[in-house]
Amino acid sequence: MNRDKVFKLERESVEKLAEKYGSPLLVLSLKQIEANYMCLKTYMPRARVFYAIKANPHPDILKTMIKLGSSFDVASDGEIRTLHDMGVEGERLIYANPVKTTGGLQACRECGVSKMTFDSASEIEKIKAICPDATVLLRLRIDNSSAHVDLNKKFGAAREQALSLMLKAKEAGLDIAGIAFHVGSQTVSADPYLHGLDIARELFEEAEAAGLKLRILDIGGGFPIPEPKVRFNLPEMLKQINARLDEDFPGIDVWAEPGRYICGTAVNLITSVIGVNERGGQPWYFLDEGLYGTFSGVIFDQWDFKLISFKEGEERVAATFAGPSCDSLDIMFRGKMTVPLEVGDLLLVPSCGAYTSASATTFNGFGKAQFVVWEDICASLAVAE
Repeated sequence: MNRDKVFKLERESVEKLAEKYGSPLLVLSLKQIEANYMCLKTYMPRARVFYAIKANPHPDILKTMIKLGSSFDVASDGEIRTLHDMGVEGERLIYANPVKTTGGLQACRECGVSKMTFDSASEIEKIKAICPDATVLLRLRIDNSSAHVDLNKKFGAAREQALSLMLKAKEAGLDIAGIAFHVGSQTVSADPYLHGLDIARELFEEAEAAGLKLRILDIGGGFPIPEPKVRFNLPEMLKQINARLDEDFPGIDVWAEPGRYICGTAVNLITSVIGVNERGGQPWYFLDEGLYGTFSGVIFDQWDFKLISFKEGEERVAATFAGPSCDSLDIMFRGKMTVPLEVGDLLLVPSCGAYTSASATTFNGFGKAQFVVWEDICASLAVAE
């Protein structure tokens, strides 16, 4: 493994791993998980981290985050019960799905989860019926068209509805404790966060004037990871956000819900070419992993994965990369530049830990890619970390 801040396997390791375990293979670095968590704690020390496990609920990631003292953002009864079965107390969870199922609320009641978000009057009634003692945060809509995935198209109350919804939650007997927002996935500037904090500050003041004493501010996730053609300075971003928190929200509990940032850079995929063809004057390379596997992020996360070949030569061609299934939809990339490849060639896909294996399937009978933990097996490969 190289010494960069992002986990990326070297050629020797890729070849030895493929020889020993075959492909497709997912390699997880728990040291990278810890490094990402500690980075957030370093630059935003007041923030209580709730890992959004939907990004990657791999058991070893969850165990690592539990040991680090993290809390967790959950969105379903399945995620709640998974963590409960691992011994995580309900106090460490927030049911952060603004639209909840009856099963999810029942899981909260049974597993001791009292913290949750809402963004509509109908949600207040649902929560009151099953979890009348819940501590709730109003999910606020923060428009951010520059986000990689703009979650505010689906969730969040409008600014002009916010105070009335908080008062309705209080009238229903719920513990209305604060405000939550999410600026959208892969946000590469502090500006959307600062805009959200400006609105939140106004609402805190309006709430206090109306007799509500808010005590929690949840700034969501959206912290970026490296991707092709995207530049950002994460420490500077976090410093700016933290400075505004200290200035405008002294004495307020600050929460954050990172998902992609925690796990995205901690996993590498090793995949191999299983077929070569030519169609329409362009080479086609068929891989043993596709859209129904780890590359599911191409569809569900609109992610452009980097493919690294270790073949020598400067010649590059625009090629189509397809997966192994018999579905014609199973095409990941068209016109992607690469060196010419042959059957058996290996490709490394770094930074593929978020919204990939979590949404993979076994369609067409292809099994999900095997996981190995890098720190557990690197010594046996006799390669340098």
